Amino acid sequence: MNIIIAIIIFSVIILFHELGHFTFAKLNGIQVNEFCLGLGPTLIGVTKGETKYSIKLFPFGGACMMEGEDGESQNERAFNSKSIWARISVVVAGPAFNFLMAWIFALIVVGTVGFDRPVLSGVMEGFPAEEAGLQEGDEIISMNGYRTHFFREVSQYSLFHPGEDTEIVYERDGQRHTVMLSPKLEEESGRELLGLSGRGGRERGTFLETIAGSFYEVRYQISTTIESLRLLVTGKVGVKDLSGPVGIVKTMEDIYDSNQSSGGTALAVLSMVNFSIFLSANLGIMNLLPLPALDGGRLVFLIIEAVRRKKISPEKEGMVHFVGLMALMALMIFVMFNDIRNIL
Repeated sequence: MNIIIAIIIFSVIILFHELGHFTFAKLNGIQVNEFCLGLGPTLIGVTKGETKYSIKLFPFGGACMMEGEDGESQNERAFNSKSIWARISVVVAGPAFNFLMAWIFALIVVGTVGFDRPVLSGVMEGFPAEEAGLQEGDEIISMNGYRTHFFREVSQYSLFHPGEDTEIVYERDGQRHTVMLSPKLEEESGRELLGLSGRGGRERGTFLETIAGSFYEVRYQISTTIESLRLLVTGKVGVKDLSGPVGIVKTMEDIYDSNQSSGGTALAVLSMVNFSIFLSANLGIMNLLPLPALDGGRLVFLIIEAVRRKKISPEKEGMVHFVGLMALMALMIFVMFNDIRNIL
């Protein structure tokens, strides 16, 4: 049953992404031929007006198929017949809807359990933070110019920037101070640490703090995704460390089971909503990558067209996206088998 819940959540997030494309396509008068959830053969399909709404065999992925999107079409309502800005709005709408959904999920979580303020519970003995005079109750304002709103961001920064000297701005008794810390190796864990310790747990804020905290939560998840991609591109993590739909569903199942056993169904559901913030923000960022077949790849072609003031051949663009799609499918198959191997 938990796997079914995870698949449903994963599918809803994808569906909301495609709903962004669908909504702006309709607003711009573009003909949508099919709006579907999943990939592969059609299980259920119904046609209303000009659009076929369907559910495919494999519940991962989805599509909003527009007239003339990947080829020539004489239809005046075809995607490529519309203005450059109309097409850009349709492409960007998918990731934008993911960020919107992530914020809605964040609003639920932050409104229910609050957030972890970047306030120190203490410092580790013998580490740079103690030597620099930081102490319990200090609030971390920024790290190397990166504004922190949660203690998780303090931990995240140290995790993604190991070994780097870090300028810390902190606040104590209403006054701000600046120190420069150089991480120190902790032999037991093998990690280089600054020696900052957080209070742990979350606390609820005012209405305005809840609204702001929801935006910061989405920013945190976006930052986590971008930093992870940076590590992948720089070779600090490998392709084998990637997780696909199978791995994600398994992770969601584990999170649900763990929280249900420790805090009951309510906590388990809230943990699913919390993980969905990451999923939705992650999907938004991944689709904005400038790769063929992704929204970011289509956006690159549209920007080139806007600069050249001349359309690129739909057939050539369609071929590039087709090749990109095949490459992505190959990567997805590799990641899926990697997920299954890790699970087994």
